[in-house]
Amino acid sequence: MNFTEFGLHPDLLDGVDAMNYKTATPIQEKAIPIILEGKDLIGIAQTGTGKTAAFILPVLNEIIESGEANFIQTLVIVPTRELAVQIDQVIEAYSYFTGVSSIAIYGGGDGKEFAQEKKALVSGVDIVIATPGRLISHLNMGYVNFSKLRFLVLDEADRMMDMGFQPDLMRIIGKIPQKRQTLLFSATMPESVMKLARQLTHNAESVSIALSKPAEGVTQRAYVVYEEQKLQLVTELLKDRKGQRIVVFCSSKASVSSLYSKLHRKNLSVGQMSSDVEQDQREDTMLAFRNSKIDIIVATDVISRGIDVDGIDLVVNYDVPRDPEDYVHRVGRTARAERKGEAITLVSPGDQLRFRRIEKLIDKDIEKLGPPQNLGPGPEYTPNARRGKTFGPPHRQANAHGKGGNNQNSNRSNSGGGGPHKKKSGSGSSRWNNKPKPSGERTEPRRDA
Repeated sequence: MNFTEFGLHPDLLDGVDAMNYKTATPIQEKAIPIILEGKDLIGIAQTGTGKTAAFILPVLNEIIESGEANFIQTLVIVPTRELAVQIDQVIEAYSYFTGVSSIAIYGGGDGKEFAQEKKALVSGVDIVIATPGRLISHLNMGYVNFSKLRFLVLDEADRMMDMGFQPDLMRIIGKIPQKRQTLLFSATMPESVMKLARQLTHNAESVSIALSKPAEGVTQRAYVVYEEQKLQLVTELLKDRKGQRIVVFCSSKASVSSLYSKLHRKNLSVGQMSSDVEQDQREDTMLAFRNSKIDIIVATDVISRGIDVDGIDLVVNYDVPRDPEDYVHRVGRTARAERKGEAITLVSPGDQLRFRRIEKLIDKDIEKLGPPQNLGPGPEYTPNARRGKTFGPPHRQANAHGKGGNNQNSNRSNSGGGGPHKKKSGSGSSRWNNKPKPSGERTEPRRDA
């Protein structure tokens, strides 16, 4: 379906055209007409389906058509600072020819940024995109006026519930009009999100886009290794990829910090992204990554969903994600817009069962490799076996591999490498009055429009 068929305002269509979007994705095709009819909506759709534009375009259209200004008409609540910034950028691009204003409000900035946010809120910005904690800080000051709010959007509702934001959400919702149009989007629909949806929506229509599998253009591989082999392996995987865009995912902030430091000491072009990193530094890192000034970002799942980083060549799962769906989100960072990409996962003994669950989810046996010969033997891939934590190979045991421990250690340090062998597959910056002109370079990837 072409965007011109939705009956959107010509000025809004000019923004869509400037972004080089022509055909709507399935979630956009289903959701946009419902929202334009003024109905509440529950949308089940993952990152990469185009859900951002699915709610932004009809909301922008209704704001334009109303001809009203100087008050907050739309509130978009999101779980992370990065997602707030991305959505604000998307709004800026689509609304360039319309005069609609927006601001991203999130924590981590200084007093100057808080003052900029306050100015926008008091003056009456059209669309506010906010993380819960930062918004509550402004609400507590008494100057935020939601009395004329028309639209409430909750994006990544499942993530917000997982992160413990429900009390904050209910406090915010208690400050906004009951008569409003509510749009709730979530990648999954656990009972907690279903309960929230029942509380917030009225006669809502549901739209569901099934969890997609990794794109056909992604080459997926796994290395079955011991925990202590992972650092050297990932170093070898990354060292000859200068100029490529690479994201390495870790499952904790501590792991991100540790791996970043070790890769940095090995003179790799690397940055880090986690909630422990100051916001200014995170923004600088993302900008450097987009501009190819650094090649590698080590990150938690904070950037696996909803973050606009186009043209990623390789995704490395240093840790197997705890949630199988997070694997799809991580891997979905590459091979976008029919490009090719790679996804490599390091599977330690304790992660084998998790990895098998991923294979079941995507209905695919991922190719499994052992470590390169210079790292020594890896573990067997036996995901259904009961085991305690196993961190390393038995290289200190005599005759562990037909050789004494000293000989094996010598092989590990002096081997010329050798290729891998196959195993059995079994805060807020205020941009509300200074919008950039859209160009052919997309603000977000096509599938995340």
